[in-house]
Amino acid sequence: MNQNKTILLQDLGLADYLPTFETQEQLMQGIIELKLKNRDRTDGLYEPTPNHFLFVEHPHVYTLGKSGNEENMLANSEKLKEINATFVKTNRGGDITYHGFGQIVGYPILDLDNFKSDIHLYMRNLEEVIIRVIAEYGLKGERSQGETGVWLDVGKPYARKICAMGVKTSKWVTMHGFALNVNTDLKYFDYIIPCGIKDKSVASLKSELERVFTPEEIQEVKSKIKKHFSEVFEATFTE
Repeated sequence: MNQNKTILLQDLGLADYLPTFETQEQLMQGIIELKLKNRDRTDGLYEPTPNHFLFVEHPHVYTLGKSGNEENMLANSEKLKEINATFVKTNRGGDITYHGFGQIVGYPILDLDNFKSDIHLYMRNLEEVIIRVIAEYGLKGERSQGETGVWLDVGKPYARKICAMGVKTSKWVTMHGFALNVNTDLKYFDYIIPCGIKDKSVASLKSELERVFTPEEIQEVKSKIKKHFSEVFEATFTE
């Protein structure tokens, strides 16, 4: 069966979490249904499965993964209302994280059978994409053993995460993805124990480079993500 390494890109702009979650689920389910249809064919004529990639920016929201601990949400409902944030339980892996303004969120909905059917490799490749992106801004991104995502100054007392990651897979089809802090207001992380990790903090491109990224520069970051994603996954984007 031929592997389709073309990825259809959509930039959703600013969009609420739940409708975007539903869009991901619909795209994922469409790929799964086609895979099952292909599996049941007897004529050997398989339809290539599509791949999707969504860029989005969410209003303030805290999401808790299926294996997460609700105690890592430190704000009660009154505080959430005060800071204009919502709280959602979701079906990705990982614990609690924050999405908000000034953050670039990427949701690859890929059929890993088009690439490599290895979830561990997939996560490491996602990390590699972001490590290469922030290297273009002079930052040394690293992996932290047992702690998914991209970190700065691993092994030091001031280690901090600049990009969180969490995914779900079904029939080798992925959803959810990564959240890269660019202009993110880091005080919103004070209301959670990010990813359930108590002794480490968070960072953003803004905090590390001590400058605000303009809308044009944020688009530039997205372009760099596309470039390095294409290289790491040996894929081609189409819009």
